[in-house]
Amino acid sequence: MDSSIPINRRHKAVGALGHDSGHDGSYPPRMRREIVVPPSGMHRTTEAAGRSTLRASKPAFRTTKTSQKLKILPEEDGGPGTDVDEYLGLTGVYDQVEHMRGAQGLRDEINRLKSLPPGSLPRVTAYATASSYTMTQLFKWMESRKGQNDTAPKLLDECIYSPFVYGPSEAIAINMEEDLIDTEAHAVKFYESYVPIKSEVFLFDYGVVVVWGMTEQHEREFLRELESFEVEKVDEDDIETEELEFYINSKAQSRIYNDVISLRTTKGHMAKLAISHAIAQATKLSLYEGLVDETIEATRYIPQRMAESGTVEMTRKGLIKKIGQLFIMRVNVNLVSNILDTPEIFWSEPTLQPLYMAIREYLEIPQRVEIMNHRVSVISDLLDMLNGHLNGMHGEFLEWIVIILIGVEIVIGVVTITVEAAKLSY
Repeated sequence: MDSSIPINRRHKAVGALGHDSGHDGSYPPRMRREIVVPPSGMHRTTEAAGRSTLRASKPAFRTTKTSQKLKILPEEDGGPGTDVDEYLGLTGVYDQVEHMRGAQGLRDEINRLKSLPPGSLPRVTAYATASSYTMTQLFKWMESRKGQNDTAPKLLDECIYSPFVYGPSEAIAINMEEDLIDTEAHAVKFYESYVPIKSEVFLFDYGVVVVWGMTEQHEREFLRELESFEVEKVDEDDIETEELEFYINSKAQSRIYNDVISLRTTKGHMAKLAISHAIAQATKLSLYEGLVDETIEATRYIPQRMAESGTVEMTRKGLIKKIGQLFIMRVNVNLVSNILDTPEIFWSEPTLQPLYMAIREYLEIPQRVEIMNHRVSVISDLLDMLNGHLNGMHGEFLEWIVIILIGVEIVIGVVTITVEAAKLSY
């Protein structure tokens, strides 16, 4: 999507990255990362956050960034996903409970993951870096990197998918086995193993890339290489991100809990494509949510001053500039509304749509769009008010011109009459 409307909007404080030197040897050294990032998932703790000097956190536009919510993801032939309350209800719930060996098994698995060191799980990260990408040139570039990065690009409607490998990667696989000692309670023992994975990228034509399985260091390297294909690049301080994590559990139904995605297999990319579509849309939406909020904050003084003074204390030029800014805001929101429509690929791959819709619900996209549209309506009301005030100013200006012309005509008439009277007197 090509657009001439800039979307750079704000500056954010960026700190230096912190490094982890506290590995206690309880997990294999290969699980350590050179750059330790407090994960967005279930094992982010206050202590872990205290060790990091990453950039200041941005306001959460969705509650699932700060609350612990579980969403059961449908299988390819399944129906819609299930929320945590239904899943843990223990009464007449789907066969999904049997997959997890009961609600207690789910809690045990979650507790197992909580005990892992921060940064153990592979990342799923989305970046909104531009207004759009030059997809044709980008696809050719991906093809040219086959020998260097093991790429195999595929064009899937508005998305380019490809593996993109900088180095070997591993994912944690949760394994379950029956507790032979406590068979009556159907207890389950959990242990983790490591499976090799290929890092993958999904590039969307509206300027968002979703990266699976890379370290943050490699993600930054990839983003630098991506810059030459960006149209209307977003300033680095304005780039919106969504940070999640994933692991493998072949014995349980796929789900997402507290920004950690559980997958049944690492094979195949179509399920990841459905998930990535929703994550990319949520990331682009975050960009415009921030833009709407800042626009409202920057213009809230206008109605306040009108209430105090009875007029808008702005020059005509300043008023026109403000109207232009608000109009750009409305156009931007219309653009993102088109982006947030259901992707066309789900017409040809209908079995993936329930999975896409489940992630979309988890990321609260419908609710966030409704809230954003309500805030845009406030901006539209302000725009209408300023337009009315501008028209009133123009009408008042014309009235003063008419009054001045009438006054000049009266003066000329008086002078003419006076001169004629003087001539007659002589």
